[in-house]
Amino acid sequence: MMIPRSAMLLRIFIGESDRHGHRPLYEAIVMKAREAHLAGATVLRGPMGFGHSSRLHTAKILRLSADLPLVIEIVDSEDKIAGFLPALEPMIGSGLVTTEKVQVIQYGPDTVSPVP
Repeated sequence: MMIPRSAMLLRIFIGESDRHGHRPLYEAIVMKAREAHLAGATVLRGPMGFGHSSRLHTAKILRLSADLPLVIEIVDSEDKIAGFLPALEPMIGSGLVTTEKVQVIQYGPDTVSPVP
């Protein structure tokens, strides 16, 4: 699978306890991205954060949270990311979704030269 040098990064900020149906939301999003044949998805767990409610979520021993922040990152072509966004809308209740243009330097076994 090829990703163009000029690509799009989709970043989704949710909580660890967020759900979609009977499964964790992060899992549902990654599986939906896989079904959409996106290049890949990575789920990152944050040790601390807060969102629109300003409630602090932390992994500190004295305040162990069961709802740590998660970030899902997906990089693919702008068209494929744009096509995936409507599938996210019914899944995400309260979460932050951002996109930004990125330059892909390397993906897979072949190296992609950066654009000057």
